[in-house]
Amino acid sequence: MQHILDQRVAWLLNADQRSVLDGRLLGLEREALRMAPEGSIAQNPHPVALGSALTHPYITTDYSEALLEFITPPLPSADQALRFLDDCHRFVYRFIGDELLWAASMPCILAGEASIPIAEYGRSNLGFMKHVYRRGLAWRYGRIMQVIAGIHFNFSLPDEFWMAFRDQEGDRRSLADFRSESYFGLIRNLQRFGWLILYLFGASPAVCKSFLDGKSTTLPAFDEHTCYGPYATSLRMSNIGYTNRTEKKSGVNVCYNSLAEYIASLTQATATPWPPYEKIGVKVDGEYRQLNANILQIENEYYTSMRPKQPPRGNEKPTLALGRRGVQYVELRSVDLNPLDPLGVNESQLHFLEAFLLFCLLSESLPLDGEERRMIDDNQMAVALNGRDPTLVLQRRRLPSLPMRDWANEILGLLQPICELLDLGEMDRPYTVALAKQQEALANPNRTPSARILAEMRASGENFFRCARRISEQHRRYFEDRPLAEEQVRFFTEAAERSLRAQQDIEAADDVPFDEFLRRYFA
Repeated sequence: MQHILDQRVAWLLNADQRSVLDGRLLGLEREALRMAPEGSIAQNPHPVALGSALTHPYITTDYSEALLEFITPPLPSADQALRFLDDCHRFVYRFIGDELLWAASMPCILAGEASIPIAEYGRSNLGFMKHVYRRGLAWRYGRIMQVIAGIHFNFSLPDEFWMAFRDQEGDRRSLADFRSESYFGLIRNLQRFGWLILYLFGASPAVCKSFLDGKSTTLPAFDEHTCYGPYATSLRMSNIGYTNRTEKKSGVNVCYNSLAEYIASLTQATATPWPPYEKIGVKVDGEYRQLNANILQIENEYYTSMRPKQPPRGNEKPTLALGRRGVQYVELRSVDLNPLDPLGVNESQLHFLEAFLLFCLLSESLPLDGEERRMIDDNQMAVALNGRDPTLVLQRRRLPSLPMRDWANEILGLLQPICELLDLGEMDRPYTVALAKQQEALANPNRTPSARILAEMRASGENFFRCARRISEQHRRYFEDRPLAEEQVRFFTEAAERSLRAQQDIEAADDVPFDEFLRRYFA
């Protein structure tokens, strides 16, 4: 692996090749629950002043009406993405009254399934389809699992890079095919090494007992209201959090060894009935419970740490978009919200993630087999639940198991030349500094976000809810103390108004009943 990585980094360090990285883009999607003043999930609808959740490009909702999602456009730097995200927060706080944006990935106080309102998207067939899909998630997995929040990191490289890289590799495929298969190599390596992200950036070591909704757990009690993992990094990414393993139980495994295999396996999962879901029913007494009774209702139901993405055109299915135009970018989904940062993420973290994804792209990436997939799942679970345990050992394909810290040190060492490459022309060497910060967190687990959050709870004598609520209140003041300039207010106001008009246009254009709309979509 290292030999190929060294060769490719050396090629990029050539003065004529470094510039092909300059057009790379990144984007952020940040989820945040609206919390009512008394500490429970907000019950009121998505504020009209924020626009249409169906059509707004930057401010929408995810599973719940109370689960906001802020989306930046693709931008050339971490600084620009964070500034846009910051503007979204400051605009939203103008219109949510006395509510708070919950700072943590694991939710605030929940009063059972019924306390979580499913998102609404208007009267159109498209809007109702989005709502019914969420009903299906509730029936299949429960509503509580759907209000966990995270950060999604979108990353792409420009055509100039892909043309130069294809020439360097001597590959004769079309640019679209070469780019897609290279992105899939990145994804496979992200799965192999993604446990490192949970160790370095996991920020959900504790959870309010209301999230468990009376279910038993092996997690010890922090106090009467909080459970935690003494060495946990990311309960969000563990079996405590949101996972869907139905496709494995059913014998359908989504394959990442090529674009064609990915599309075929995901399509099979969306077309194969699953008896437990057939028992739920699709349309019962005239009301839809789910879009269908298949293993996956739609492609997005498959939960994974990274997705290959191609923006759909119109109401195009994701697999059709990928099949027609290939992979345009990748979406990393395994990053927890860090309650200690007002935006849930910081610039140093984004610099590290850029370097890490380049490492995954430039390293050799062999196909995954069933045994390695099992190891990947086991390693992720081990780090999520016990990542800060100094005795933790991880499994490796065709190699002896290795202490997690030793393997992590090896990977961070391989990132050094990549960070130096990205730092060319940068006076303050931000990528090398970001790497050094994570090397310190590896050497001293108390520097990780998960350890810092538990230390904050112990120092303040607060349980998870009280600590996260206090921090959420601090973040609100941080945003409100810096009002948006009128130009920025106008930008978001006009975006909201355009989105409301766009929703009205979609609703007015409907010309078939929902049953027929759904049939055509899945045809």
